[in-house]
Amino acid sequence: MTVTVPTELLVPFHVFVEVFLAYEPPARTGKHIANVLRNASAKRINMFLRWMVRRDSPVDFGLWTNISPADLLIPLDIHVARVARSLGLLARKSNDLKSVTELTGKLKEFRPEDPVFYDYALFGLGVYEEF
Repeated sequence: MTVTVPTELLVPFHVFVEVFLAYEPPARTGKHIANVLRNASAKRINMFLRWMVRRDSPVDFGLWTNISPADLLIPLDIHVARVARSLGLLARKSNDLKSVTELTGKLKEFRPEDPVFYDYALFGLGVYEEF
């Protein structure tokens, strides 16, 4: 299963970047703001969305009830990507938005209502177990 990020979702990310950078933050700040139009994985934004949307979890707030967990994308970092590749869940070699959508699509095959459910397991294997 492949997940495609609709253009209407990319535009708000891009507008957020433009508005945020219009305030002329220090130059080092820009590197922390993902530009999905340049195929960035947007790990921090996806992590924030995970915290705000997912419910019934000891680590997620679940405050935003108008967004379904089924619509979330996996927060992809080097640990999650490495473990996902080791398990055959991710074929792409780059850690970019295309990899995020590929891995999210694969995880939707297991848990379509909440593919991001596997985030901590993949991350934990990569960091703590040196998988």
